[in-house]
Amino acid sequence: MREIFVLTEHRQGQIRDVTFEMLTKGRELAGKTNTELTAVLFGKEVKNHAKILSDYAKNVLLVEDAKLENFNSEAYQKVLSNLIRERKPLLTLIGHTSFGVDLAPSLAVSLGTPLATDCVDLEFEDEKFTVTRQMYGGKVNVNAVLRKAESYIATVRQATFPVEKGAPMNGEIIEVPSPLSEEITKKRFVEYVLPPPGGVDITAAEVLVGIGRGIKDESNIPPVEELAKVLGGALACSRPIVDKGWLPNDRQVGSSGRTVKPKLYIALGISGAFQHVLGMKNSDLIIAVNKDPKAPIFGVADYGVVEDLFKIVPPLKSKIQELKG
Repeated sequence: MREIFVLTEHRQGQIRDVTFEMLTKGRELAGKTNTELTAVLFGKEVKNHAKILSDYAKNVLLVEDAKLENFNSEAYQKVLSNLIRERKPLLTLIGHTSFGVDLAPSLAVSLGTPLATDCVDLEFEDEKFTVTRQMYGGKVNVNAVLRKAESYIATVRQATFPVEKGAPMNGEIIEVPSPLSEEITKKRFVEYVLPPPGGVDITAAEVLVGIGRGIKDESNIPPVEELAKVLGGALACSRPIVDKGWLPNDRQVGSSGRTVKPKLYIALGISGAFQHVLGMKNSDLIIAVNKDPKAPIFGVADYGVVEDLFKIVPPLKSKIQELKG
């Protein structure tokens, strides 16, 4: 039976969320195309990851090699292209991350395989592979049909699909010998560069408090940041705040910033331009506070408050502190 591959992305001992998002979509596609869902895992001493993945996929192809301990697109390409040539999957899904953007294009060229990047949806219809991509900063959704081929490769935008485990699949873990015989010399892993002290990875935060033009002045930011800390979350923002230099660009949410999917996103004084909404619309719970009752942000919010954010933040912070004792 043919397969749909999902390439596992992991870093510093953790499987990244985009992997489970792709497995959810891959499971749906496998059911529609009568194929088997297969997770592909490369690394060193990562059998614990394989056990986790076996709940989400019918098969787990495990390739362990010291040369695969850290991501290296040259090494990954050699191993993955070997698996694709041998097993001929119908589709290979890779996260549209720095990891995937580095790997997928050269992989597709080496295999002569059609590639679609930054996909927000994928479907097989009448033996045609159709993908949905966004253009013009997210203003337009385009459905594109790839040329007919034996196999396809697609990169999937993070935080696009929900993670749905479903019934455990009790997948078979298949250990595959590594084809790497020589050291990788063109590229090599040096080190992980972590956020500076006090820096924040907003893509990993479970709670985000976002601020926009409604904050009015840089001096008004500290009380909102305190609210974020009381909630156990982090402070994020829309593009105007970064343009003014009030927060670093790694705090920006949107099409030109980060795509996030926290459990809770509180938008304070953010109008809700589509560029910002693209980056946070898949949050589990969205609460918006804005003086303008016609602000677009209310169109995606689960709960909305039409009020000045400065009348909301202090009592909200106090009440949370009171509840937390």
